[in-house]
Amino acid sequence: MAHVLGIDIGGTSIKAGLFAEGGRLLDVRQIPTGSLVCAEALAGVVTGLRELCSVNDVDEGDVRAVGLDVPGPVDDQGRVGMLPNIELDPDGLQDAIVSHFSGAALAFVNDANAAALGELWQGSAKGVGSFVLVTLGTGVGGGVVAGGHLVSGAFGAAGEIGHVTVNPEEERTCGCGRKGCLEQYASATGIVRLYRQELARRGIEGARVRHDTDTLTVFEAARAGDEAAVRAIDSMCDYLGFALAQISCVIDPEVFLIGGGVAGGFEQFSVRLSSAFRARCLASCASTRILPCSLGNKAGMYGVAFAALQKTGE
Repeated sequence: MAHVLGIDIGGTSIKAGLFAEGGRLLDVRQIPTGSLVCAEALAGVVTGLRELCSVNDVDEGDVRAVGLDVPGPVDDQGRVGMLPNIELDPDGLQDAIVSHFSGAALAFVNDANAAALGELWQGSAKGVGSFVLVTLGTGVGGGVVAGGHLVSGAFGAAGEIGHVTVNPEEERTCGCGRKGCLEQYASATGIVRLYRQELARRGIEGARVRHDTDTLTVFEAARAGDEAAVRAIDSMCDYLGFALAQISCVIDPEVFLIGGGVAGGFEQFSVRLSSAFRARCLASCASTRILPCSLGNKAGMYGVAFAALQKTGE
């Protein structure tokens, strides 16, 4: 039986999933990594993949495809661009994997795009031909699927939803160097910042936020009736709804999927977000659904496995 490996590359470890060809996840292994630039580190990844196959009685020759997601741009040709948040030698890793899984097709995919493909293959978007996935975490990312195919763009920047301008009057600078990006308001850091600003405006102390991405405390405070927290979440929804309305004019998706850590509070903000979207979108786009993702932090593994499998032509 043919199998597929889906590899989610993070800053300190990778998560590798072994899939049956039809998309059933058989097993997952976390492999500590750190920097992935030297031969020893790359060999450690391959060793972990081989052990994952071995404990599941899968012959390495039966691995038909290997997919890897990376936190950075990947163009339509699979070329990896700048990776500012991780030390990785993509060519070296590819060579190391091919040396042991020589018959496998290999695919690199941007991590948000991989999550979109995962939801398309086995998640909330299964059977949906056109959708946009928005990941709300430390930052804001996205993946665009049109006609059942991922849209990467000429330079790998398609789906960089976090850097849509939603407030031209913003004075703070985004991590990208511009000002007024969606990421400054709809990310975990953005929500916490909105809450702190609202507390300062009201001259009150509010809930004790433990760190700059502590949205859990903000959502809990809102549920408890904290008006500043409610206002911060409403503001996030207004900015995000505005951005989705602009995106719908270009992509016209059937569905927007909301993922990432902030999506844990989806039930709490979904009504407000839908209202903000419909207040701004074209009438012809008003029936677009906004749904939560279903695969959680495994979506990337599913997605890269699917992308790699597509390269085999099956």
